[in-house]
Amino acid sequence: MANDAVSFERDIKPLFRQIDIDHMSGMDVMLDDYQYMSDEHNARAVLEFLDGTRQPQMPPGGPFWSNDQLGVLRRWIEQGRKP
Repeated sequence: MANDAVSFERDIKPLFRQIDIDHMSGMDVMLDDYQYMSDEHNARAVLEFLDGTRQPQMPPGGPFWSNDQLGVLRRWIEQGRKP
C-alpha cells in the first residue's frame, strides 16, 4: 500500500475503535466523520495525539497505534485526505 492512494473509508476510518470514536465525539472530535477529518488541521492534530507528539497520547492507556497504522494516516494526510 506504500504507493497506493489511501482512502478515508477503506483505510483510515477502520483504524479507529468504536470506543475511541464515542469517547472523542464527546469532545467534538469526529474521528469517523470524513468532513471533520479531511480538514488538514484536524487530521494533523489527531495524528499528533496518536503518535505522542502531543500529550496525552491517545488512546488513553493504549493500545497505541503501530508505526504502520501511523504511516497510513500520515500518507492519507500527505496525499490530500481523499474520501
